[in-house]
Amino acid sequence: MRVRRDGRAPVTAALSAVPDRPTGWATAGPGTTGGAGAAPDSVHVVRTRAELKAALANHGDPTAPKVIRVRGHLGGNETDDGRLLGAQDYAPGWDLRRYMDCFGPDGTSWSDDRYEWCKRMRTLRVTGSNAQKQQIQLTVPSNTTLLGTGRDAALLGVHLTINTGRNIVIRDLRFEAPTDHFPSWDPGDGATGAWNARFDALSIVTGRNIWIDHCAFSDGRYPTSRATVGFHGKRVEHHDGLLDMEDGTDFVTVSYNRFSDHEKTLLIGSGDGKGDRDRGHLRITFHHNLFSDTAQRSPRVRFGQVHTYNNYFRGSTDDPDYPMRGQALGGSSYFLGAGLESKIVSEHDVFTHTGPGASPDITVTTLHGHQFSATGASYNGRRVDLNRIARAKFETEAAKARAEAESAGTPPPEWALRTFTTDPGWTPADVYRYRPQHSPRAVIRTVLREAGPALTRTARR
Repeated sequence: MRVRRDGRAPVTAALSAVPDRPTGWATAGPGTTGGAGAAPDSVHVVRTRAELKAALANHGDPTAPKVIRVRGHLGGNETDDGRLLGAQDYAPGWDLRRYMDCFGPDGTSWSDDRYEWCKRMRTLRVTGSNAQKQQIQLTVPSNTTLLGTGRDAALLGVHLTINTGRNIVIRDLRFEAPTDHFPSWDPGDGATGAWNARFDALSIVTGRNIWIDHCAFSDGRYPTSRATVGFHGKRVEHHDGLLDMEDGTDFVTVSYNRFSDHEKTLLIGSGDGKGDRDRGHLRITFHHNLFSDTAQRSPRVRFGQVHTYNNYFRGSTDDPDYPMRGQALGGSSYFLGAGLESKIVSEHDVFTHTGPGASPDITVTTLHGHQFSATGASYNGRRVDLNRIARAKFETEAAKARAEAESAGTPPPEWALRTFTTDPGWTPADVYRYRPQHSPRAVIRTVLREAGPALTRTARR
């Protein structure tokens, strides 16, 4: 295929409706153009992981403008000679069951002396994880356009990262989340412990001016529902996030993507204690994305000025793989998560939630966040007041935190002394131009028709 220097394929009727420029926060500052203006020898077509790695290096000039087109399936665990690596290649002798045995039958505490193999399993988990990271991680440098071409363009098990990179465009790619062969069990995480995986499908750390458009993200062939059953009946979690943004990442637009079949979907801001890095940053726009059976974090925000509009969220309480049960049903699922010092503005987002006990409770939760503004939201075809739901949840969690502090004789956390407000302190229209759709039916039609990789989208019509 002939490739233009701006990274776009020749315009066809099927693709002519795809916007050439982002809308939203990615337009701020110097804007986001990716590899526009790339020299002819900086336009690459890649079919293997090794070719992609070489293209990112761009003949020793990685930050020069470049366009990389992906053809076919690229496997993160694929070696340069075409072999596929597994757990035993990264850490010969690793045994997940033996690793779990070292925590005891109830999974409450690790002991090197519980069995003769425990010290070895502890070491193998760390060395295996590091070896897998070295293999599957690929970093996108500044001034890059990364595009999928054809209906099967996909990164399978690749841990794609942006680390301080600027001016990056990623479009028309399917991402299958990496399977971490060496997840860790933390007995102190939550009420009964939790599994933690290491690798995101796409991780952005201190990135700036980034546009992620018309991609698809999911667990693909490896849903958590098919994983080994671990402690307390919990499945072992081999996936981390689909898309995480942290450490001062700024000016990002995420548009017309499909996020589906995943647990911890999209994290913005990696910790409540990271305010010194994240305050004044994490300015991100989400529009016309599909979130389907994404059990949590769609997104979960700390600190950032995040604008969500015309996204379509759907899930079910009785989905066999990723059931979405909110707080009202004793579960932990939610779509929008307002974390500490987050400033979310939601406009005309649409929610569909089905199954026994389904309720608007699933739409939004607060995680120490007291600023949240929503207008025009729809739940199962009817208008819903997300502000009322968020206010009630914040007031409940704040009252609980104050009561616990009083009982312990300690000062309450600062966030618990704040008053919920629908004033986020900023207005998207003051920053950039956009035209949201107001009809819920129109939003659903547009998202189902247009979200996802372009040629895959054409095949759905």
